[in-house]
Amino acid sequence: MLIEVVTLFPALIQDALRHGVLGRALQRGLVSVDTVDPRSFAHDAHRTVDDRPYGGGPGMVLKPEPLCAAIDEASRRAPSGSPRIALSAQGRLLTQALVAQWARLPGLVLIAGRYEGIDERVLQLSVDQEVSIGDYVLSGGEMPVLVLIDALARLLPGALGDARSSVEESFDDGLLDWPHYTRPETYHGRRVPEVLSSGDHAAIRRWRLKQSVGRTWLRRPELIGKTPLDAERRALLEEFLQEQRSSAAED
Repeated sequence: MLIEVVTLFPALIQDALRHGVLGRALQRGLVSVDTVDPRSFAHDAHRTVDDRPYGGGPGMVLKPEPLCAAIDEASRRAPSGSPRIALSAQGRLLTQALVAQWARLPGLVLIAGRYEGIDERVLQLSVDQEVSIGDYVLSGGEMPVLVLIDALARLLPGALGDARSSVEESFDDGLLDWPHYTRPETYHGRRVPEVLSSGDHAAIRRWRLKQSVGRTWLRRPELIGKTPLDAERRALLEEFLQEQRSSAAED
């Protein structure tokens, strides 16, 4: 996969790509990330890429001429048909399903905004889709771009040490992940659930699925509505809730 990032801070992107899963994916040639700086397409002496907003108000807005030219250059360098995606607080919420869809593509063009925002005409003329990583405001789009690249890289074959890691995670099947434990067996009086050291793989799978369904119900119930539960998961959820009620009664 070839990803082109349009950003005013190329070093911020490149420096973050050196570590962890992203660094390994780059070293293995699974993904390539290049940057295009809109300042390279500003023709005045100060390489101006922003200006005051029409109508007044605080802050500055990214100008259309250099930004559209940078997006055009990134699109020229990316594989044909690569979608042009702007990271924006106004965009569609980024989900694991959307990441999985894009991970099957040969390339992407990602646009990181800055300041008060991007001139609306850029979004109309040079952007295919806007996406948001959450309902909060950041100083720029570089961090959301890195979040998206990291989520994509994890799904590329060979990026993770164990291929199962990318499918046994939160949101892969619409549910939150189950609780994880490692050694020591007892820590501050809290023991690892016995089933996890039983060697009974069927029982372990059942316990993990029950915890996953139950944790989703307690922490993100809206996800249950998006992914209707099958008979097994409904039964496990009822069992989980009964255990919760029994535990509360004992307390």
